[in-house]
Amino acid sequence: MDYDILIIGGGLVGASLACALRASPLRIGVIEAVPLAASAQPSYDDRTLALAWGSRKIFEGMGVWNEVAPEATPIERIHISDRGHFGVTRLSAAEAGLPALGYVVANRALGVVLLKTMQASKNIEWLCPAEMQEIRLDPDTASVTVRHNNASKTLTARLVIAADGAHSAVRAALGIEAERTEYCQSAVVTTVTASEPHGNTAYERFTDTGPLALLPLRKNECAVVWSAKEAEVQTILGWSDAEFLNQLQDRFGDRLGVLTRPGQRAAYPLALTRVKEHVRERLALIGNAAHTVHPVAGQGFNLGLRDVACIAEILTDAVRAGEDIGSLAVLRRYAGWRQRDNQVTAGFTNGLIRIFSNNAFPLTFLRNAGLLAVDLMPGVKRGFVRVTSGLSGRLPRLARGLPLQDL
Repeated sequence: MDYDILIIGGGLVGASLACALRASPLRIGVIEAVPLAASAQPSYDDRTLALAWGSRKIFEGMGVWNEVAPEATPIERIHISDRGHFGVTRLSAAEAGLPALGYVVANRALGVVLLKTMQASKNIEWLCPAEMQEIRLDPDTASVTVRHNNASKTLTARLVIAADGAHSAVRAALGIEAERTEYCQSAVVTTVTASEPHGNTAYERFTDTGPLALLPLRKNECAVVWSAKEAEVQTILGWSDAEFLNQLQDRFGDRLGVLTRPGQRAAYPLALTRVKEHVRERLALIGNAAHTVHPVAGQGFNLGLRDVACIAEILTDAVRAGEDIGSLAVLRRYAGWRQRDNQVTAGFTNGLIRIFSNNAFPLTFLRNAGLLAVDLMPGVKRGFVRVTSGLSGRLPRLARGLPLQDL
């Protein structure tokens, strides 16, 4: 075998898995098609991530959080509202007994940390740019033909991990079906600067065009994630800076004073993706290759990182027990462990979009009453925080901030 594990997709999720396993005796190859410095690189771009508290614990367990922390802005409070209606929910880290509810970090900054960690690891080989051309799964080995350094070559591994995104080439090549539900929305992302201090508060505001999030950054900057109807996206991207700020201010309100200095705008289509097979003999899907959810509540990357924590533990335990890490028996443990979290998160985010996109009177009253009820009921609020922070259910060692046991 050329590798024990061949990770196809070196974005943030694939790179995180390689880093999680870097202390193991496993030989790991990471294939990434797009150079990280390229403007077309979909994972290490100028977008920002809302890392849940549970994701911080995973990075702590991996031993990389100290490198990420200087680039991360803590979220101490979350303010949820429904534009034009009375409902509001306020969450705070202090009430939840946590130092922070989460953190905001730039994709590019996190990518630099992960790449540096991989390059310093003797058991990880980084192949970039390298593109998968063909994949074959046999009972005893997986074979992947890649084009790298202007030549095609076939690599063998005991296990292939598909971490190549929502439009996974691995999934397509192997005929793995995915159920995709289009939201007919795109996330328009940018940054703005507020005239009033954001106080490390993240805002989620539901509007008639979709949810609008403002996330705290340094120097009173805020990351903007504006979920807009598909028919409106090109108009929003084409607005002048002044018009964009006027429209954003109208939808968000004046809680942060006057919004100024908009950054470059970009748009990303949104869809809910469910995959029928998460594993096959010699194959496992993680991250967006296995599932995509709406960015409302900021769950997408956190969900993929929990995939990483679970499969890293299962593979670690399998090696210790002398098991075949690519066997279906081992990989089904990963699929079974992740099933509930995937279903709950997809149902939660999809439910929010469906409920808040319907402006019929009885539903608007009920959803706003629900927001107020959550705000007034500490027990419900704590349960909500546990789910959105990645602290519910059976937690792997990394998600408890513990390193994987030495192999």
